[in-house]
Amino acid sequence: MEINDLTPAEQRVWRAFATGTTVDFRPEGAEDGPERTVRASVLRALLLNGPREQGEVAALKVLGARITGVLDLRFATVDSVVRLGYCSFDEAPRLAGAQLNYLSLRGSVLPGLAAARSRIDGSVTLTRCRIGGPVRLDGAQISGALYLDEAEVTATDTTEPVLQLNQVTVDDDLCARRLRTQGMIRLDGATVAGSLDLEDAELRNPGGSALSAEALEVGANVLGRRLSAQGRIDMRGARIPGRLDLLSSTLSNPGGTAMRASSCVIGEVWLRRGPQIEGMLNLRRSQIEHLNLAPEMLPDQVRILDLTYTSLTPHVPPEQRLPMLERDEGRFDPHGYEQLTASYRRTGDDHAARLVQLAKQRRHRTTLPWYGRLWGQVQDATVGYGFRPMRALGWLLSLLAIGSVAFALHTPPALKADEAPRFNAVFYTLDLLLPVISFGQEAAFAPEGRQQALAYALVLLGWLLATTVVAGVTRTVNRQ
Repeated sequence: MEINDLTPAEQRVWRAFATGTTVDFRPEGAEDGPERTVRASVLRALLLNGPREQGEVAALKVLGARITGVLDLRFATVDSVVRLGYCSFDEAPRLAGAQLNYLSLRGSVLPGLAAARSRIDGSVTLTRCRIGGPVRLDGAQISGALYLDEAEVTATDTTEPVLQLNQVTVDDDLCARRLRTQGMIRLDGATVAGSLDLEDAELRNPGGSALSAEALEVGANVLGRRLSAQGRIDMRGARIPGRLDLLSSTLSNPGGTAMRASSCVIGEVWLRRGPQIEGMLNLRRSQIEHLNLAPEMLPDQVRILDLTYTSLTPHVPPEQRLPMLERDEGRFDPHGYEQLTASYRRTGDDHAARLVQLAKQRRHRTTLPWYGRLWGQVQDATVGYGFRPMRALGWLLSLLAIGSVAFALHTPPALKADEAPRFNAVFYTLDLLLPVISFGQEAAFAPEGRQQALAYALVLLGWLLATTVVAGVTRTVNRQ
């Protein structure tokens, strides 16, 4: 392209390129007039073979231009800084496979961006951009940060991701505060060396996936305070050594899964201060060091099979935590009860830990056949499965009182009157109740009629009580 073919606006850009001077069209010219219109072919020619001046760093720095045509840099190598801020693009730039030094489109309006498998040695800035079509950065390698703060990305076709970042590699942070999207964000297999920041973002894709980030690897944190997501969030298999921070967030996908973070390894998960989650929460098979989970945020469906966590906050009574263990498709998961028990014991709350274990035994009883349920009810009523041992003393004293009064009113006849010891109603009743200890009373007297039936009942109840106490004590010793 000859310099004589350039418009006055293009001549300004051409002359400024060699010294890296910024050309700002914003204060002058009509909004779509020729005073600020630059052809994309001119920009391409500059970046590939533009003029250079010795001792100067060439750079393309243009603000407020209208760029017509397609900026096609596919598989090109550009060693100059590209900064096209607050510009209006008629066509989506094509940067697939390109190698760039630095790319900034801050505040620009674009119909889309195609930069799959590109390589950028610096940062990529899409801050405050308004993009009306899909952004493809899948497979891109970005040596700096990726900025999407306050950007707005929408597309008429929501069957494909509007923000395609799968397999992207970012060597710094991925900053997307106050990002607005209409459609799916795809981050499957992405690697972010720093943090993924989605604070105050609004992700909209009702009935579909708002964020798909399977096998995401983050070097620090995923920050999503005050995040609003309408649609599914899928983070299955993610690796987050720091925090997954969703304080004051709103997660909604009625009739489906609101959030799936199964098979993940996460340092800390914070789910507090927000409204109740609409949709299913799936944390199955995940390993979490610290789980900061408010019971009031839990939805009606929770999947926590084989979830492992070291600590659980806030510290609330077990009555508020136990419903979480009963919402996993109605199945009995002993691992979940053991995890909750261990978390209470770490805080020194042994009473709460015993209540969780008691709830575990009661829940397990519902899975047994009728005779197992019957025996379980006996253990529950007598000693609370060993977690309420004082009940055994109460039952024993009650039966002792009943027997002592009954046999004191009507002394049973002695088997051998001349050899029988003096009758004692209390110790006779103890002989009947305690199957191991003998005070010499039971063998010397033979009750008749109703007293005989009472004696048989006391013997039977004594055996049941003793067996239940032994089972409870054994369970307690094994637990210790």
